[in-house]
Amino acid sequence: MAAPRTPNTARKILGRLSLPERTFVADALRAETVGGVLLLIAAVTALVWANIPALHHSYETAADFHFGPQVLGLNLSVAHWAADGLLAVFFFVAGIELKRELVAGDLRDPRAAVLPVVAALCGMAVPALVYTLTNLTGHGSTQGWAVPTATDIAFALAVLAVIGTSLPSSLRAFLLTLAVVDDLFAILIIAIFFTDRIDFAALGGAVAGLVVFWLLLRKGVRGWYVYVPLAVVVWALMYNSGVHATIAGVAMGLMLRCTTREGEEHSPGEHIEHLVRPLSAGLAVPLFALFSAGVSVSGGSLGYVFTRPETLGVVLGLVVGKTLGIFGGTWLTARFTRASLSEDLAWADVFAVASLAGIGFTVSLLIGELAFEGDTVLTGEVKTAVLAGSLIAAVCATVLLKIRNARYRRLWEEEERDEDLDGIPDVYEQDDPAYHLRMADIFERKAAEHRRIAAEKAAAARHGLTEVPGGAGEEDGRPA
Repeated sequence: MAAPRTPNTARKILGRLSLPERTFVADALRAETVGGVLLLIAAVTALVWANIPALHHSYETAADFHFGPQVLGLNLSVAHWAADGLLAVFFFVAGIELKRELVAGDLRDPRAAVLPVVAALCGMAVPALVYTLTNLTGHGSTQGWAVPTATDIAFALAVLAVIGTSLPSSLRAFLLTLAVVDDLFAILIIAIFFTDRIDFAALGGAVAGLVVFWLLLRKGVRGWYVYVPLAVVVWALMYNSGVHATIAGVAMGLMLRCTTREGEEHSPGEHIEHLVRPLSAGLAVPLFALFSAGVSVSGGSLGYVFTRPETLGVVLGLVVGKTLGIFGGTWLTARFTRASLSEDLAWADVFAVASLAGIGFTVSLLIGELAFEGDTVLTGEVKTAVLAGSLIAAVCATVLLKIRNARYRRLWEEEERDEDLDGIPDVYEQDDPAYHLRMADIFERKAAEHRRIAAEKAAAARHGLTEVPGGAGEEDGRPA
């Protein structure tokens, strides 16, 4: 007699996170959301500052103000310092996030990593294809093909915070992991396609500095006074090498250890990320936005966005390309890996999150500056297109998410419910006998309290009948 076959349970995609992963995602998204709100404020401030005639000159003067040691090749404008210097801090945090995902997060398991990697790749390839086809058809420049490929997680989460949707943690984690993979490929695009010249002596010095950085980490050397000066030297050498200086930030982030050892509550990478993330989200990225998003917006410039092939390609890439790419990549992953979508969600939810990923701001602005360097007019128009495309994507995502918000709220409440008050949501304790014993004790106490209240009410009712004025309550209802 053949042995009974074990039922083959299909793998779920976008299912409920494990408790440690849920806790990490919640902490990371909380910081990103605050940073995203500051990013929104900085972007609006830049637009107002640059478009009020009385203030426009002061904005350009501030952005073009140069400072730094000329002898080291670092006499840069404020806008340049923000793009090459402050964004290195942003990419340093992105490097730590990527390392953590690779060794301790979703990307550690190849089966789980397939979904965000394929979705992110499709979410970059399709916008690039949409941009290229738009410009080949309209006889425009294909130099900006990479502009609509990036997702700004901070901006996207700020939109979520503003519209107040109770998006389930699995969808938020999907968006976060997408953005981490997206950042990795954006870094590769910058390094490969936007490096015109290479100074091998400076590049060799930067690599040597990175080796020293790695050796110090391996030896367990501690102290910010060691690593911060070294990081500045590595960044300066990378900048002078011709390779974009932000590559130094992500390289150092990837070198940090993101696994815990015996006696450690948090890994060094998580500890440093916790310290540096507020600097990145609260200062570096908003300042970059302040000096990059200040483009002149008028009826004429907005008209160019939808008529010029370069700018129309950016808008279509962000709004249409990102949505179709991420949704299509997710669907294809489910189709060819025989995985099924979590029963708590529908494909409409994936489509809504995919449209939210069309908000490309920080890295899109940076790539726009690199792609059209030297053409200030076209650079400004492309920045306007990035802002317009991000705004349209945000509005579309808001409408789609609001339609399903009641469903999200029920899922969120289920995830957050903690009736035994032990600090762990009940959905994570269904297989723990101790949880059910605690709940039985709670319900028994509640039942005893309700029985006591019922007895008191019944006694009060009987007592009330014997004291009704006029003697009601006597036998046969006759007066006493």
